Amino acid sequence: MPDYTFDNLPALAQHLREELEAKKSVLLYAYNGTGKTRLSTEFKNIGKEMNDEGETTAQDTLYFNAFTEDLFFWDNDLANDRARVLKINNDSRFFAGLAELEMDNRIRPLLNRYADFDFRIDTTEWEISFSRVVETTGTTTTVEDIKISRGEENIFIWCFFLAIVQLALDEAEAYKWVKYIYIDDPISSLDESNAVMVAHHLAQMLKDAPTRIRLVVSSHHVLFFNVLCNEMKKPRMYFLTRQKQVNGQTFRVQETDSTPFLYHLASLVEMHRAQKSGALFTHHFNMMRRVMEQTAAFFGYPKWHDCIKPEADDPNETIYKRVIDLMSHGDYSLYEPREMMPENKEHFGRLLKQFISLHPFSPALFPEDE
Repeated sequence: MPDYTFDNLPALAQHLREELEAKKSVLLYAYNGTGKTRLSTEFKNIGKEMNDEGETTAQDTLYFNAFTEDLFFWDNDLANDRARVLKINNDSRFFAGLAELEMDNRIRPLLNRYADFDFRIDTTEWEISFSRVVETTGTTTTVEDIKISRGEENIFIWCFFLAIVQLALDEAEAYKWVKYIYIDDPISSLDESNAVMVAHHLAQMLKDAPTRIRLVVSSHHVLFFNVLCNEMKKPRMYFLTRQKQVNGQTFRVQETDSTPFLYHLASLVEMHRAQKSGALFTHHFNMMRRVMEQTAAFFGYPKWHDCIKPEADDPNETIYKRVIDLMSHGDYSLYEPREMMPENKEHFGRLLKQFISLHPFSPALFPEDE
């Protein structure tokens, strides 16, 4: 499987744009903290044109990321604790044509798929109020100006974004500038069933997108990513990792070919490569535990450490769980990698080899040195 290494995120963003000259869509899987949100920003910035005063005069990317969510903020009416509204930052081009395009009617059918509350957009005050129908002892009432939960807020903003995506796909005048749609982690607060629904709905919506519009989706959510892999039409699929070097850091994308991406396999491959090269860091124990938790759930083991099955003559057979517990609960971050001590490298290497050999993973994933 081909992979590419880049010295910085702007170079990777440019590579994605070049990929999209031939492909309709690119899907990226990456752990939190790898740089997904910054990558989406770099991608967007490449398509910006600025005047001499530093003002944006043109752009080509409609994007959803953490900054999109920041365009909405709460006024909780601290004085009276009654009229709680979600304010809109009307300086953003994201809201172009909000009043004229009847966004309420475009968002509501999308929102009804996921939520049971209603809303009203005030384009004079640039704020959104929410309500919910409540039934108590046989009486139905509508409660106005409610504060919705963080998960409900996220799904509302997501549906707001989808309504704008649909306008871009329909080539509405206000969004004819859109050439790329870049979506970064839209489902951070959703449960598993909604993750599937969101991914399926997004794939269906984009099936008949105009040829000129290209898509990038990045996520750390395994289920969401796999649904997109299965339902998008021949996307380019990458696993994105960040690697710390002596003189800085690099970003590596590994193509996952035409099969659905499974992060635990990619994690195992990454750990196998690190173990072979000797470049083992303390956070690899966190990765090992996550993979064991997923494997234990798949095979129906009651505990993750049931996946630890050392050989009978292994003198360290009682140590492995204790080492993983200690190292995976310590302050060992991906952001500041610390190299393992030689003794822990030996424990990790033996444990990884036993885990791979005792579970039915494809040997092709773990080629030995020639």
